[in-house]
Amino acid sequence: MNVHQMMNEPGIDHLRRRFGGTRQLSLALVEGLSDADASAQSMPDASPAKWHLAHATWFFETFVLRDHVAGYRPFDERFHFLFNSYYEAEGARLARPNRGLLTRPSLEQIRAYRRHVDDRLIDAFDRLGPEARMLVELGCHHEQQHQELLLTDLKHLFAQNPLAPAVWPAGASAASAATSLGWIEGAEGAVQIGHDGAGFAFDCETPRHKVWLSPHSLADRPITNGEWRGFIQDGGYSTPSLWLSDGWSWVQQQRIFAPLYWSQDCASSFTLAGETAIIPAAPVCHISFYEADAFARWAGARLPTEMEWESAAMPLDSAEGNFLDMPNPAQPRPAEASGGLRQMFGDVWEWTNSAYLAYPGFRPAEGAVGEYNGKFMSGQFVLRGGSCATPRGHVRASYRNFFYPHQRWQFTGLRLAKDL
Repeated sequence: MNVHQMMNEPGIDHLRRRFGGTRQLSLALVEGLSDADASAQSMPDASPAKWHLAHATWFFETFVLRDHVAGYRPFDERFHFLFNSYYEAEGARLARPNRGLLTRPSLEQIRAYRRHVDDRLIDAFDRLGPEARMLVELGCHHEQQHQELLLTDLKHLFAQNPLAPAVWPAGASAASAATSLGWIEGAEGAVQIGHDGAGFAFDCETPRHKVWLSPHSLADRPITNGEWRGFIQDGGYSTPSLWLSDGWSWVQQQRIFAPLYWSQDCASSFTLAGETAIIPAAPVCHISFYEADAFARWAGARLPTEMEWESAAMPLDSAEGNFLDMPNPAQPRPAEASGGLRQMFGDVWEWTNSAYLAYPGFRPAEGAVGEYNGKFMSGQFVLRGGSCATPRGHVRASYRNFFYPHQRWQFTGLRLAKDL
């Protein structure tokens, strides 16, 4: 099964609305940025905002217009080299650490590139065949991924500026008391996980298959900033017995003392709305797998497996939660007092202790599109659930995100699990 086969063919009206809405949101996210804001790159893992805008456009131009619309002429032949990300089948590309050197083309030229591609694709919509329509659907989900990456990269960039500038004004803070941590027993025995074939999914979410779950329980909400402060105060970052060997080396070498963006006194943190006071009841955010694992060990628990997480999340509505369209966007919010599992979707991506590997029977698609996920199944860990910077409707219970264990500039947090 490949990335094309697992998608139901989208209706043309649905696809037209989805394409237009996705493309508009990307432009809205960079509204108010200067050309300098959109051109700078703060570290090799991040990319400039205008590169994200251009790369998402490159995807549509390359895999839809070039390959499926007769007579299409590229906006600029040079852009194929500049905005290819990692597709070896598409040839040479600008090295990722050098994307910040693209002082030209300008942000306005990138906007013109987007208009050119959008106009040509909209003109061709009614003539697109089934494969091309599925590629447009894939391209929309791909752009949604880059919308979140754009925000996380922009946050990292602005955090390096001594002026601590805000991307947008601060909204009203969700200052409420933390609810007590409860535990919910998970399923036991043989369960099915993986995408069930209804609607869109990425190839790495398939095939659907059986796994065996031992008796366990999951925390009913993510760990909060206040609980993380307790970990810090108890010497969590200076106790080697809590850490994996690689994690302890990382803490020592990088002089890690708190989650990314926290101030030295652990009273405030940098956000997309500038420096703000830490809300104790909100989920802790911007932690690495190493940190999450150490906290779990300190708490006498462990991280959930991705199978445990998905089994628990399947009955829940993946479109409900704190996503990018909420007031005071891209800021985790305290859990509401209610029964059952809370905040499984939105707020923070939740680390699991599962390596990002292929499911039994997985086969990547042929050609460049087959490079989308499969070739990254090495050395990374799975995260689940989406975040406050994820567009609503983008994730589902089977969705697998993945990062290296030291990375934490994404909106990453944790939920505890324990054996029964």
